[in-house]
Amino acid sequence: MLEHGGRLRLAARAGGIALEHWLDLSTGLNPNGWPVPMPPEDVWRRLPESDDGLPAAATAYYGTPHLLAVSGSQAAIQSLPALRPAGRIGLVTPTYAEHGAAWRAAGHQVLPLHPADIDDALAALDVLLLVHPNNPTGLCYPTEQLRAWHHKLARRGGWLVLDEAFMDATPEHSLISECGEAGLIVLRSVGKFFGLAGIRLGFVAAWPALLATLEQRLGPWAVAHPARWAGSLALADQGWQAAMRQDLPQAGTRLAKLLTSVGLPPAGGTALFQYVQTADAATWQRALQQQAVLVRLFAEPAALRFGLPGSEVEWQRLAAALRAVQPAVNAL
Repeated sequence: MLEHGGRLRLAARAGGIALEHWLDLSTGLNPNGWPVPMPPEDVWRRLPESDDGLPAAATAYYGTPHLLAVSGSQAAIQSLPALRPAGRIGLVTPTYAEHGAAWRAAGHQVLPLHPADIDDALAALDVLLLVHPNNPTGLCYPTEQLRAWHHKLARRGGWLVLDEAFMDATPEHSLISECGEAGLIVLRSVGKFFGLAGIRLGFVAAWPALLATLEQRLGPWAVAHPARWAGSLALADQGWQAAMRQDLPQAGTRLAKLLTSVGLPPAGGTALFQYVQTADAATWQRALQQQAVLVRLFAEPAALRFGLPGSEVEWQRLAAALRAVQPAVNAL
């Protein structure tokens, strides 16, 4: 199993600090997620049904009817590589590691790319896979450039796969509304922007034949009834979404300024996280864990990803922890 953020219980045991005392900034999830009401009892007792309102809510939210609900975008990440013959997969790095692992496990050759090398490499690729915006760097690509890459790949049966798990705060940069066209696949998650990672709900947007094949592979009842129920309501709550699209970018800017003030200027980020490259990344992470603050460490290149605090108390706690450990880190 690959390493991910969110392993708070492990950190608590390792640090000998009770779970309730931690500030977990390791996941990049919205800390003030959509407030889930109490579900009706039949949500727990009945099998999920495809005409339950989720398809309509998702179509309205994402701007396309060409969607398949899945048990988190991870389900699609693990399934898509089996839907085409072994080939050459271009993957910009660093990025979400599950993509490369899934394609390699299915027998494909994964070619690490720098963004500047995509144009030159495209003719040799069967699939170009981009996390957009990238996790952890926050890199985004111009939509016209993405369309051009898609059209070049599609003309010879290739795919452009976009993982837009962190796109919801900036939907104007998404290509999901164009996903009826062959060769374009977009993955979306309800976990990040909505802060509902626990319900394991995501969507694949693609052309109808691909969606039908994927649906058959995943089988019936791929998404649990409670997840479908909560997802339908969250996707339809336009007022909450509008408020988050105003609040989250402001919080991202605040976090960037705070990190810069202690000598950790971000090299990139999104509305939900900031990405800091520093040779002292492991030292910072260990020092913050001693303060019961958990952040995500990356080894290559050495970097940290900071998610957003949720309350003003948490913001002040992060600021105090950073300033407390800064002198010790700088002295090394």
